[in-house]
Amino acid sequence: MFVLNAKGQDLSFPPVELASPEGLLAVGGDLRPERLLEAYRHGIFPWYSENQPILWWSLDPRTVLFPDKLHISRSLKRSLRPGLFSVTLDRCFRDVMQQCAGPRPQYPDRGTWITPEMLKAYTHLHELGYAHSVETWQEGQLVGGLYGVALGGAFFAESMFTRASDASKVALVSLVRQLQTWGFRLIDCQQSSPHLIALGAEAIPRRDFLDHLGSALTLPERHGRWEFDVL
Repeated sequence: MFVLNAKGQDLSFPPVELASPEGLLAVGGDLRPERLLEAYRHGIFPWYSENQPILWWSLDPRTVLFPDKLHISRSLKRSLRPGLFSVTLDRCFRDVMQQCAGPRPQYPDRGTWITPEMLKAYTHLHELGYAHSVETWQEGQLVGGLYGVALGGAFFAESMFTRASDASKVALVSLVRQLQTWGFRLIDCQQSSPHLIALGAEAIPRRDFLDHLGSALTLPERHGRWEFDVL
């Protein structure tokens, strides 16, 4: 296993082909913005529990959603009708992260990988204009949302939460529609789930993911606070 230095200036990662069969590539390092962005540019992300060192992953296969392959079911279309929810961008990033880190009724015994260290690091990325949140509201209450990191024409979705039926799906669909208008080419979902597959996500070989990522990274950055052009 490769061990990263948290104190040095070397932010490089080993080649992703050296990851374990489970996708574990390296351990250690830190979550400073420069290292996080370097990781995402190479298809690597941190994922660990509070009592572990920082673990860096590059999964094979990789679950992605191509914006033009978004699938909206008939029942989800009903949830997208005006009046049921309102959706915003970058309104309360830290709150969304905290909700994603909170307990989930469907997984009462599962802990969170969104540690205080992760919360601080990604909030900093948000302040720098790289990390973004989508919020779903109902009667003035935050009932769903997601957050992730954007580089070039790629969005790296990190986590989502829901407190009302379809609230997180509404957030994702609203985001994908906006990313389509901006010309984004790729949404990295990291790991598969029935929830994501139903929306059109698919698992592709890591080498194909890296090719798509390289193409997406050639597009201009969209720094700063995001706002919807379309809904």
